[in-house]
Amino acid sequence: MLEAFAFSSTAVALGEMGDKTQLLALMLAARYRRPLPIVIGILIATVLNHALAAALGAWLTQWLGPDALRWLVGGSFLAVAVWMLIPDKMDDDEVRLPSGLGVLAATTVAFFIAEMGDKTQIATVVLAARFPEAFVQVVAGTTAGMLLANVPAVYLGDRLTRRLPMDWIHRGSALLFALLAVLTFWLF
Repeated sequence: MLEAFAFSSTAVALGEMGDKTQLLALMLAARYRRPLPIVIGILIATVLNHALAAALGAWLTQWLGPDALRWLVGGSFLAVAVWMLIPDKMDDDEVRLPSGLGVLAATTVAFFIAEMGDKTQIATVVLAARFPEAFVQVVAGTTAGMLLANVPAVYLGDRLTRRLPMDWIHRGSALLFALLAVLTFWLF
């Protein structure tokens, strides 16, 4: 069970570096300058979003045979590895902050929507399918990974992001997901 948490938190923390939701965290921090409600909003949105994604992953394990599941999970890990090499950009039109809401509600809504179809959400589906007996650990791990990547962005802003070599982080994340794919094809 610890393996599911460790894989999930590491994969999402690395996968989140330079991701559009990390850029959203920076934007929210710059706009509202109230880090605690932003962090709590990220936590709420991530738990809800990743619980739904993990439920989908767990559901897939019940409907697919072991061979089909191995190919789906391994192929998904490979797809996320390639996706990691394509840096995310946030267009102003992509995520509009809800007006008239407080900082907590605006952050929760914006993060939940931004995470839909994002690579960390897809990774959560895949990780839940890979570790079907560890639903809670996968959700806790992916949530921890999301917070590990985004809380520093909220508190330290772009001082932190300017110093991290994003291209190396993306390559390392891609390598991690490719390794997970190989292990899945070989061991699963």
